[in-house]
Amino acid sequence: MDTLLILLVALVIDLALGEPPRIIHPVAWMGKATSLWERGGTGRPSLVQLIYGVGMTLITVGIFAISAYFILFYLKSLNFIAYVVVGAMLLKSTFSLRELWQVALKVKRLLLKEKLDEAHFELRSLVSRDTRGLPKPLLISATVESVAENLSDSFVAPLFYFLLLGVPGAMAYRVVNTLDAMVGYHGQYEYLGKFVSRLDDVLNFIPARLTALLLVLATFLSKGKSQTMWQTVLHEQAKTKSPNAGWPMAAMAGGLGVQLEKVGHYRLEGGGARLMPDTIDAALKLMLISALSWVVICLIVGVIYFVLAP
Repeated sequence: MDTLLILLVALVIDLALGEPPRIIHPVAWMGKATSLWERGGTGRPSLVQLIYGVGMTLITVGIFAISAYFILFYLKSLNFIAYVVVGAMLLKSTFSLRELWQVALKVKRLLLKEKLDEAHFELRSLVSRDTRGLPKPLLISATVESVAENLSDSFVAPLFYFLLLGVPGAMAYRVVNTLDAMVGYHGQYEYLGKFVSRLDDVLNFIPARLTALLLVLATFLSKGKSQTMWQTVLHEQAKTKSPNAGWPMAAMAGGLGVQLEKVGHYRLEGGGARLMPDTIDAALKLMLISALSWVVICLIVGVIYFVLAP
């Protein structure tokens, strides 16, 4: 039952306290470690960058996952309460629901006040694209897309790997996802980040599709209708370059009945409803129902495992 306790305490920490200070946040440490690594990998021949990127990924994953394993292994034999609390704090660092909710609502409030420049700035913490100059509908679209994608990357996936491999598994996933966000894209990191970007695609394959299913369920629970939504997901998800991001975003588009667009890249046709600031509220509602559904599923799986385990 310690797994269930760690999960529940981690959720309470996230909802009650949000993100810890950067100085003690493991994800901030992952980012600093990556920044140090990348200095030695850029500007080298392609093959050297590729090999360096493999080593960088495996070593960083090993440092954080193995450290988490031995810390918890030691605490479990020393003090059960300390073991649960520290395990919950480490697990919480791999996901973020409250911050996603708060940032999306802040963007909505700024849009209602027509403070587009401030909304552009705030949105930078949610999306990697350049948001400068985006008109209001596309700002709303970018926010809704980010809510959907981050539901998968920053909540469903970490808990999925926690169920499979415990806290070390969740930490390993977060390392890969963080590395991918920093160096797993084209340009100067074309070969340095190639391995980690492919690994991130593999690790998110199941969680992204789970998230789409959860959003379909959330639409059914909140609106009582989702008959054609899955067909929309299957048709629209392939329009994104990412093999995974299109699944939760297409599900969100279908659930809200709106069109989500990144100009020059994709247009996900979920319906003809207008994109308005209140669309962000509707997206957050679906996100919350999906997250609660996923937590219930995780708890049920944990209880079944506890009952059946020898």
